[in-house]
Amino acid sequence: MAMMIEGEERIPAPVEAVWQALNDPEVLKDCIPGCEALEKTSDTQFAATVSLKIGPIKARFNGTVELTNLDPPNSYTISGEGKGGVAGFAKGAADVSLKAVGGETTILAYQAKAEVGGKIAQLGSRLVQSTSKKLAAQFFADFNARVSGTEAEQNA
Repeated sequence: MAMMIEGEERIPAPVEAVWQALNDPEVLKDCIPGCEALEKTSDTQFAATVSLKIGPIKARFNGTVELTNLDPPNSYTISGEGKGGVAGFAKGAADVSLKAVGGETTILAYQAKAEVGGKIAQLGSRLVQSTSKKLAAQFFADFNARVSGTEAEQNA
């Protein structure tokens, strides 16, 4: 079962700061919903453990996250794949682009494709799609708060 998710965040921070945060494993770990572990295995790859509840199914996914198509500080593709045992698998990729608006604001736009299989896919596309959208929105909202909050602390 595949789905598309897109959205935009207006982040009150300069492009360079947003780009740096998008490449920081600590920031990503704190913002990825249900992320229990995220370890850098190379400059562009991470090993991840994410625990999620989708409808009645709770699953822990072990997998990888990879950054590709890097065009600093404008855009990249972040993709991930995880296996959740009997629950099934989830994989997805998001094209993320940054655009400066003035010097202190960045528009972060994302287009994501996600795919799930196994037991999770049997839950029905509406539930899986709404959960995926909610998780994507939560990630970018938390990311926004983290980056703009970090900026405020640094400038204080």
